[in-house]
Amino acid sequence: MDARKRRRLKWVLLTVAATIATLAVVANFDVPDKQLERKIEHLHGVGSSQFRREVGSLLGPSVVGGNHVVAYNNGVEIFPAMLDAIRSAEHSINFETYIYWSGDVGGEFAEAFAERARAGVKVNVIIDWVGGLKMDEQLLATMQEAGVRVELYRPLEWYTLSRINNRTHRKLLVVDGEHGFTGGVGIADIWAGDAQDPEHWRDMHFGVRGPVVSQMQAAFNDNWIKTTGEVLHGELYFPPQPEAGGMDAQLFVSSPVGGGATMHLMYLMAIAAAEQSIDIHASYFVPDELAVQAMQAAIERGVKVRVLVPGEHIDSEVVRIASKKLWGPLLEAGAEVYEYNSTMMHVKMIIVDNFMVSVGSTNFDERSFQLNDEASLNVYDREFALAMTEVFERDMRQTETYDYQKWEQRPWTEKFMETVVIPLRSQL
Repeated sequence: MDARKRRRLKWVLLTVAATIATLAVVANFDVPDKQLERKIEHLHGVGSSQFRREVGSLLGPSVVGGNHVVAYNNGVEIFPAMLDAIRSAEHSINFETYIYWSGDVGGEFAEAFAERARAGVKVNVIIDWVGGLKMDEQLLATMQEAGVRVELYRPLEWYTLSRINNRTHRKLLVVDGEHGFTGGVGIADIWAGDAQDPEHWRDMHFGVRGPVVSQMQAAFNDNWIKTTGEVLHGELYFPPQPEAGGMDAQLFVSSPVGGGATMHLMYLMAIAAAEQSIDIHASYFVPDELAVQAMQAAIERGVKVRVLVPGEHIDSEVVRIASKKLWGPLLEAGAEVYEYNSTMMHVKMIIVDNFMVSVGSTNFDERSFQLNDEASLNVYDREFALAMTEVFERDMRQTETYDYQKWEQRPWTEKFMETVVIPLRSQL
């Protein structure tokens, strides 16, 4: 082949490669076909049997009784509870997370998993490939050499470029099929401590016992199957579930593969059912048009809407810019917005009518609703909801009110950046 033909072949191959790469990148901006287009009307409250029947039938899984949920605040409470559960495991441990970084916390969890694996416990771990980029190879080696099965979720390969944007953001720990944990906390030192300064984040995690733990186990299985092609079953993972308390609960999962609008629809149904109050802890608050309309409609029928978001301490300035652009219509309608100023506030919780609480990994943004794999626990219990409202109001003491006048007077530079960022909000 002469030099001219070689150059031509080279350019053809480069063009093909560039075209494939471009198509792969574009594919990452796709959202699921299942899209909601119209506002959901208010027909019943979250405390009604009709609401629970519908969220179970339309979205699955069913609401189950006999559960007990404990809320843990910040790493000082969260990590000891999770580590105690891991160290007490007798049969199996399933753990899935987005963030797993090196450091004291990462090392402590790796050693706990490894010790139980050496003792004969089946230990299965899923770490998102992107979220685990800051994880030291030695931590992986510690676990794997002890017999822990560690799987990275969607690692970068040429044939996975079209899915690189679809990450698992779920935070799930299930011990012996009987004790579950979910919430907003990743495995990293920034979550240690008691949110005492900007280097230690504010967050919550929840310990769960009762029949709903089997739904948490099924959620872990969902991504274990995607990653390994294997089903984890039998009494090691799904033992009989005795009642542990009097709370009704269900675990929602969403994934762009299985219908990314599921979590979005659940949030919209809860807002549409509100009759008295909606309190939202939102570490990333970038609502779409339907969510804004739903909250405006709720305010119009007399519902008090309060939103607590990060203030000056936030790990994504781009998210802050995109978020503020969307506050105007809500503030004008009468919503209350509060900026948490002590440290990064990473809690993800919505409380409706002091009765329904939804907690987990889901952010109030389009990425969580459309692109990520998420898991959120819905609890239907008056006493628990009132306790979470107290937590919300305690956090409000460390906030600054952001009103409509502030929104109108935000700097022109901020308004200019909003025009750049808003078209990309599904990727934030």
